[in-house]
Amino acid sequence: MLDVKNIDVYYGAIHAVKDISFHVDEGEIVTLIGANGAGKSTILKTIAGLLRSHGGSIIFDSENIAVKPPHKIVEQGLALVPEGRAIFAQMTVQENLEMGAFTVPGTKIDKRMNRVFNHFPRLKERRRQPGGTLSGGEQQMLAMGRALMSTPRLLMLDEPSMGLAPILVAQIFDIISDLNKTGTTILLVEQNAQMALSIANRGYVLETGNITKTATAAELLEDDAVKKAYLGG
Repeated sequence: MLDVKNIDVYYGAIHAVKDISFHVDEGEIVTLIGANGAGKSTILKTIAGLLRSHGGSIIFDSENIAVKPPHKIVEQGLALVPEGRAIFAQMTVQENLEMGAFTVPGTKIDKRMNRVFNHFPRLKERRRQPGGTLSGGEQQMLAMGRALMSTPRLLMLDEPSMGLAPILVAQIFDIISDLNKTGTTILLVEQNAQMALSIANRGYVLETGNITKTATAAELLEDDAVKKAYLGG
């Protein structure tokens, strides 16, 4: 479904992502793990069209999206839940969800919103509340729900557990697994490598802009170097 080939991303003179290639097959959960500053979020932003690669290609459904604007990438079926949630704090829950449907014909918005409310009943209860008044876990649900309004076939999640209590982390990861079981392919960036690998099919390890290891999630969970660096083992 997604084939990233030889992308290089710079922030000014800083070479943040170095000739990286990886792929995500339809129906998979694939996770990128690594320390802060390894380049994980940069990769997701580049795939989403928010940053540009110097060369290489990003093939999504057999089409190179590396030169497409972000809204066209969303229309094609790929959505990003950004790090830090980036919800619209002054807008209601419902208005935030409507913002996620800006590429959707008006006749389909209610149906998609009801589907989001089925995944996140808490959001339905709070649909008239400003997004900024929600708890951290509810804001993460809102950010995910907003992305789901475009009914993406590939959903990218950037640090969904950040700042959440352990019980909420478990809840968010259960939701991610459920979304995958109902047909959404997932590309997951997550500091909590243990949780990420526990639900993923495969994983890639990033270090300072380079992929240094790739294997099945089960193999990475048993890898001594991964245990030492990321799993507290």
